[in-house]
Amino acid sequence: MLKIEMQHIINLLLLSLLLHQGGLFAQDARRTGTITGAAVNAVTREPLVGTNVVILDTTLGAATNSEGRFTIENIPVGTYVLRASMIGFSSAVRTDIVVSTARPAEVQFSLSETNVKIEGVTITAGYFQKIPGAALSTQTQSNEEIRRLPGGFEDVVRAISILPGVAQVQAGRNDLIVRGGAPSENLFIVEGIEVPNINHFGTQGATGGPQSFINLDFISGTSFSTGGFGVQYGDRLSSVLQIDLRDGRNDRIGGKATVSASQFGLNLEGPINSDGNFIFSARRSYLDFIFRAAGFGFVPEYWDFLAKANYRISNTDRISIMGIAALNNVRQFNDTDEQRFDNSRILYSNQDQFIGGISWQRLIPSGFITVTLGQTFVDYAYRQNDINLKPVFSNDSYEYEYSLRADLVLQLDRNTEINIGTQGRVAQIKSDIFLRSFETNFGKELSLDRVFSTTGYKSAVYAQISRRISDLNITGGLRMDYFNLIENSIAFSPRLSASYSISEQTDLNAAVGRYYQAPSYIWLAANPINRNLQYIGVDQYILGIERLLREDTKISLEGYYKNYFDYPASTVRQYLVMANTGAGFGGADEGFASFGIDPLVSQGAGHAYGVELFIQKKLSEIPYYGTFSISYNNANYIALDDESRPGTFDQRWILNLGGGYILNEKWELSTRFRFSTGRPYTPFDSDGTQDPSQYNSVRIPANHSLDLRIDRRWSFDTWFLITYIDIQNIYNRPFVDAPRFNKRTGDIEQTGSIGILPSIGISAEF
Repeated sequence: MLKIEMQHIINLLLLSLLLHQGGLFAQDARRTGTITGAAVNAVTREPLVGTNVVILDTTLGAATNSEGRFTIENIPVGTYVLRASMIGFSSAVRTDIVVSTARPAEVQFSLSETNVKIEGVTITAGYFQKIPGAALSTQTQSNEEIRRLPGGFEDVVRAISILPGVAQVQAGRNDLIVRGGAPSENLFIVEGIEVPNINHFGTQGATGGPQSFINLDFISGTSFSTGGFGVQYGDRLSSVLQIDLRDGRNDRIGGKATVSASQFGLNLEGPINSDGNFIFSARRSYLDFIFRAAGFGFVPEYWDFLAKANYRISNTDRISIMGIAALNNVRQFNDTDEQRFDNSRILYSNQDQFIGGISWQRLIPSGFITVTLGQTFVDYAYRQNDINLKPVFSNDSYEYEYSLRADLVLQLDRNTEINIGTQGRVAQIKSDIFLRSFETNFGKELSLDRVFSTTGYKSAVYAQISRRISDLNITGGLRMDYFNLIENSIAFSPRLSASYSISEQTDLNAAVGRYYQAPSYIWLAANPINRNLQYIGVDQYILGIERLLREDTKISLEGYYKNYFDYPASTVRQYLVMANTGAGFGGADEGFASFGIDPLVSQGAGHAYGVELFIQKKLSEIPYYGTFSISYNNANYIALDDESRPGTFDQRWILNLGGGYILNEKWELSTRFRFSTGRPYTPFDSDGTQDPSQYNSVRIPANHSLDLRIDRRWSFDTWFLITYIDIQNIYNRPFVDAPRFNKRTGDIEQTGSIGILPSIGISAEF
């Protein structure tokens, strides 16, 4: 993006203030909106009739009807906090509910049954609710919390970077490095479908990229677990990000037009009939216009589309259909020697991605059944050429996966629930990989010319039981995974977690478990020897304490230890374990290591440990919110040379501080500060070579930045306008990354991002 001078930013701020003071967008204080929603049992999903729903700090409220739904009308526009309560259930609070004149705000409450010790007295208000079966290491974020994050580009993955235990590898990318794990160790679940990557220009075999293609406008909320997750989630080692899409509006057809920091788009939503609704969006980036105007030799462009329809078949049956497509293309301009040289250093990829699925949910006595049929498809076309435009590396491949998943959740009694499930996947994998004779910076000669096509089969069965015994909650489960394309194709994963309530405000939490992950498809395709690999394994141990300082403020302290085994390691580059690959754009600079072109064996090992402190203040009657986290992390891996070295993505200290203040129904200010110590890299010799004995022996300097965002809301009779100014790195300190060697000049170049980066966003909802 183009760097804009601070004077321009000041001018824009002044213009916004003048428009406000001059009355060009004058608002009527009597304008009102509506909140609708539902309350259900958190375990059985049964509607809760007679639940009281009130807007805190007002006299407005309603009770749920025979279908568990409620409606509150004539609410002045603004941002509110809602509480739902019912005798025999823990109360729940939903913050950041924005009421506008454009469409009703939809709020869903899930209430958990509890033992009422003193009838009519509620000690905790439910600002922080635990997800059933997730005792610890899990954080939830609402749509509004993600949207207003400074520097987040309204990206669901970038919003996770403020949470404890998550490291940022490069500016301009959202690779997830969770508690010392690799970028390939993260699981994305969208509407019950496991998705390999949710990013435009995603990294094959890993989970990162520059920008998510999931439209935030249609996300109802997320839950992110950094460890200790239950047996219903498998084939990943470090984290689970679960994304739930909201339903469309039921009153009329409406929509939203948006121009944001990197893209513009149009949303539509509305009723299909009295029993169904839909959502649809189409977005396009405008980065190609900016890159072209700035004279870059490469121009990325993308489209993405999202559609979902819901239909209620009966009072107990509901069906939903979802489809997401992302089209990514990079064009290169090689008109000058400088452009050809710059482009020769870039591994670029054209990609087409698709996610589709249909889900059926049926309520049964004391529980529910969910069956989901899914399909994912990614078509990769990687290229890297030399300065004469001759190919150095190419990879034309696709991964086509069909999945079927069934889950049964039953509440046996007030204190006991079980979850039983099964899953099957069929993967069609095809690749055509070419690497001409290539010498890495470490002096290794590599070449490859291989076509591979096969069909893989994965399956899993799992069972989990949760039991509450007085103040102790215990969850235990066992999972079995099968994958036909590797040796020792069956793996068993036992897991156990517990939470003990020391007092009404304090919980002691613990978890222990084994997790397995199959090698990436591209590793198996790139080299036939790699089909002798085994499941990658890790044993996790987590202990934490959590306390409510007040009903809207929580503090937690967690420690973890992860012991990795059977990690794929290169027999050619004996310093290389595959945990150190997969982030960034890769290519010749990393010797194309992330594609698994080396012969690999399951003899790598490692360990990661750390401590995380997290404090969160939710929006309440006090109109400010904030988070503070500080993490100490240590990750080391051992390859075939038997040397223990820091992981490539190891950042020892990470500090995040963010929050905001809602001045009134029109203005909101928010900010974020991030500090992290530098990650390791291998230094260059004067001739551009690197010594394997010095692998990951030095670190880049610490990085830190401050982001600021100002939101302004404009309310009209039938539509609603949100504008914002978002300034990243406001004190103009560029993000420093590992240096690169310039073969043209013979210099070692310090790399990093540009400094201050302002952006403007406009959203009109109707």
